Amino acid sequence: MQVITVGLDIAKNVFQVHGIDSEGRAVLRRKVRRDQLLKLFGSLAPCLVGMEACATAHHWAGELGAFGHEVRLMPPAYVKAYVKRNKNDAADAEAICEAVTRPTMRFVLHRARHLLVRQRTEQVSAMRAHLAEYGVVAAKGISRLRDLLPVLDPGTGILTELARQTLLLIAQLIEALTIQIRKIETELLAWHRSNPASQRLETIPGVGVTTATALAATVLDARAFRSGRQFAAWLGWCRGRTPAAASSAWAASPRWAAAICATCSSSAPPLSSATRGASQPRSASGPTGCSTASLPDWSPSRSPTRWPGAAWAVMAREENYRATATAA
Repeated sequence: MQVITVGLDIAKNVFQVHGIDSEGRAVLRRKVRRDQLLKLFGSLAPCLVGMEACATAHHWAGELGAFGHEVRLMPPAYVKAYVKRNKNDAADAEAICEAVTRPTMRFVLHRARHLLVRQRTEQVSAMRAHLAEYGVVAAKGISRLRDLLPVLDPGTGILTELARQTLLLIAQLIEALTIQIRKIETELLAWHRSNPASQRLETIPGVGVTTATALAATVLDARAFRSGRQFAAWLGWCRGRTPAAASSAWAASPRWAAAICATCSSSAPPLSSATRGASQPRSASGPTGCSTASLPDWSPSRSPTRWPGAAWAVMAREENYRATATAA
């Protein structure tokens, strides 16, 4: 039987491989030493390979991808629920193989971006707090941080030398995090342009690339939900909540797309103009990169508790958003 899905439990020297065929039967169970792993996957027809996102995972993803395999990385916490018996390498590989086929399995690109944005926000807040002790303040927003940088020049005389050196380190860390965030956003944008479902989601007023790709990666078959209301409940979004209460609940939601969309609809900056390209200029003031003046009342930027119905309709019907449609 041809192997169509493989779960790979990676290690330093001995790897565990679990493969299934098109009917879900286990046809490949094997321990493989490190120097034999590429030989094994080179002998397999291109298939779906799942791995936990841990040390060396990206290296092996690149090596296996060179053979034509589709490699997906998953957070280990999301695989744990599929372990059927006592934890060992064979059970882990089988759990990975099952988890990677689930339509609701969440992958790591958005989590990485969310983590980096959070770390950058912490550093920006620290810099603002330290400079405020010297009477130096600036307007809100990551874009206004550049107004504080001239204070770090040695000739200003506002800061002590120790404080200046410390804040320079923080500024360098912020810049490094920004570069990494832009790299991830570039990958998200490339994936968005190749994914029809994500492109359709972007036609919803107030939904940007980050939100669209998060939903498209999380929900592979929206028709599994009977209605937009059921889809909203699955994400943890309920009627009757204020936007502030909803965002607070989403942040702790086990549904990763919910946390992503809460971030996008409340505080996360849109893709930079350099990442979006010159053909997509940033419009006024909306947190998702849209002008809130032209958005309907149920859009994420105005009322983030009402728009999941529109997202469900776009995904389930496989058509672009229509302004005349009624949001669920």
